[in-house]
Amino acid sequence: MAPPRLKLSFGDTLSESFRFFFGNLRPFFHLVTIPWILSLVLRIAGSAVDEDSLLTVLVEKLLDIVPTVMFLVAWMRFTLVGPHKIGRLPGLGWSARETAFLVHLLKVGGITFLLLGAFVMTIGTIDPGMLGGDAAIDPDLARREALAAPFGTGFMISALLALRVSFGLAATAVDVPFAPRQSWVFSRGNGWVIVGVLFVIFFTGAIATTIGALLPLGLVRGLGAGSAAAIVAWTAAILVSYAGAAVAATAQAIIFRRLTGWREDTPLTTP
Repeated sequence: MAPPRLKLSFGDTLSESFRFFFGNLRPFFHLVTIPWILSLVLRIAGSAVDEDSLLTVLVEKLLDIVPTVMFLVAWMRFTLVGPHKIGRLPGLGWSARETAFLVHLLKVGGITFLLLGAFVMTIGTIDPGMLGGDAAIDPDLARREALAAPFGTGFMISALLALRVSFGLAATAVDVPFAPRQSWVFSRGNGWVIVGVLFVIFFTGAIATTIGALLPLGLVRGLGAGSAAAIVAWTAAILVSYAGAAVAATAQAIIFRRLTGWREDTPLTTP
């Protein structure tokens, strides 16, 4: 028998996601420590290679997927099956479960990542002085903007689609075979609620990450620490970004459980 079609509540889903995260800060710090350190090392290494290179930044973000995936798998399992079935501490190894999760993630957001990369590489760096009202139009900048516009439009559309089906990642985290097509089927009638919840979480996380970087940076620079200020800022910002990812992963797990009626050791029935 197919599970009943549920209507998600935007407010309930959002509040439950934040409430679960803030109610489990101790497990969060336990699970995030090693991925947090790995991401920080990647950030420092990227800065040492060439901080101003767009290609370096993209490569760094690509490599950072590895510790991020290890953390997300563990956190989603913590949310859905509890602390005793997480398995290996994230960051200590890579298993077939993480591989399946990464493959699912690429199916969900691979096109979005490619379009974003193409947009960034096409638009290149922009001199802030050229954005003033009195500045003369730069033909090269105008050409790059025209070339990048389709990538930007495609990125926004694909990002919305990716958000809608991203809750299926929770299934892979608990070893349930799942595909973006199934996420689409299960989410019928709730698409905009899912997109709205995840958009608010990611947007809030982006603002918190920015604040988490700027406040320590200003404080440490005010104390006269030069190069150390950047490392302190990166450390705080990366931790805050992982916290935002944890809230989003919690929301995805909650949405998955509510829409599919999933229970451990119980097979899913497609509606």
